[in-house]
Amino acid sequence: MTTAARVVGTGLLVVVLAGAAYVTADAYDVVPGMVTLQEPPPDPLSFPTAPGAVEPTTTVPALTDLDPQAPVPADAKVQALVDGLVKDPRMGTSVGVVVADQLTGDVLAGHLPEDGRTPASTAKLVTAIASLDTLGPDVTLPTSVVRGPGSSIVLVGGGDMMLAAGAGDPDAVEGHAGLGDLATQVAKALQLEGVTTVSLGFDDSLFASPTLSPTWNPADIAAGFVAPVTALAVDTAKISPGEYPPRYPDPSLAAAKTFAQRLTEAGITVDGTPSRTGKPEGGREIGVVQSAPLDGIVHHFLDTSDNTITEVVSRLVAIHEGLPPSFEGGATAVLHAVAVAGIDTHGAHLVDASGLGAGSVLPPDLLLGLLRLATDPAHGVLRDVATGMPIGGLTGTLSDRYTQSSARGLVRAKTGSLPHVTALAGTVLDADARQLVFVVLADATPDGGQWGPRAAIDAFVTTLSGCGCG
Repeated sequence: MTTAARVVGTGLLVVVLAGAAYVTADAYDVVPGMVTLQEPPPDPLSFPTAPGAVEPTTTVPALTDLDPQAPVPADAKVQALVDGLVKDPRMGTSVGVVVADQLTGDVLAGHLPEDGRTPASTAKLVTAIASLDTLGPDVTLPTSVVRGPGSSIVLVGGGDMMLAAGAGDPDAVEGHAGLGDLATQVAKALQLEGVTTVSLGFDDSLFASPTLSPTWNPADIAAGFVAPVTALAVDTAKISPGEYPPRYPDPSLAAAKTFAQRLTEAGITVDGTPSRTGKPEGGREIGVVQSAPLDGIVHHFLDTSDNTITEVVSRLVAIHEGLPPSFEGGATAVLHAVAVAGIDTHGAHLVDASGLGAGSVLPPDLLLGLLRLATDPAHGVLRDVATGMPIGGLTGTLSDRYTQSSARGLVRAKTGSLPHVTALAGTVLDADARQLVFVVLADATPDGGQWGPRAAIDAFVTTLSGCGCG
């Protein structure tokens, strides 16, 4: 056999052996192929079919229909508390009360909640809601200086009655803007013109007269509980420091005199005494400072129950509503604004916006509606009403109440106090951490001042906080 034949034979043997090996591997499913030693797979199951539709069997409801004529019962525990408060001799003979669950709005108990009564300073809740809902929380009030003819300048009030006499404090509400800062701006502008002596006028025509309400008790004015309401003032027209000091009879003139002093300190001589005048038409603004935002102002007047600033804010709402910026216009405007916000104002009447005057009437149900709006997360713009109210035992006009109560820190409420009138409207957390909304108006309290009715109301709210009523 030749060498070539041997090579061919050997090659064929290799191919045969390789083929046999692949077939064997295929049979054991090691390599791809059609040969296998596995059992063939079973035939697939038939596709399932759905059963045919059948008529439903008759079912019996677990609960029968409710009787639409059946009365909705008040929570017995809460109603018992309300009844006890109404009968308390310290509360007098005219009491309105309502208590509701904030989350659901369910009224848990009440006593004549639809009857109007004197609200005192709880009326400030109307102004608070109205202003934030219509004007917005970021509005600020300008105090500016406008260049007049010749060497004249005019200080123009934009409603800020809490101006600082000197430098403003950007972290404060009271004194946020300062006449000292304004004088510095104006002095630089005048010096650039080469002017070193000016005559100073002031324009406070933004608000209408009168500046004092005829419904206010003269004794309250004399006691410093309120100042004349003008568009321009330093430190709410206080003549001396303190919570209720005497007030300047003409806050705008007093502010203009203070501004003249600041100008003199900045190097500008003021010729003569400042005089009331109009804003120069087409005059160039040479300086301006801005108040704190409105939400801070609302927080301030709720916490401190500041009558004057509340009246200022109501006039801003009146201007927005196209009404005269007066006591009547402001009161009408704030009630209209809360009605637009969805509050039932039937039976309501305000003679002013602060609640200081005689003759205002609000039903407890109206105040309840305002509080529910302010505590509703869907109305975040009103949050500063809920958070601006005093906290029991801690802040504002409630700082000296609830100090020894288990409800300390759990009560946020607006106070109201007039002769023979004691009121409280706000929220409290109960033992189940549910927020309850309550309103108490008593407008025929016995002689003896505020101590007795306040003690009765505070005991009532303290008991509410521990009742697990929500």
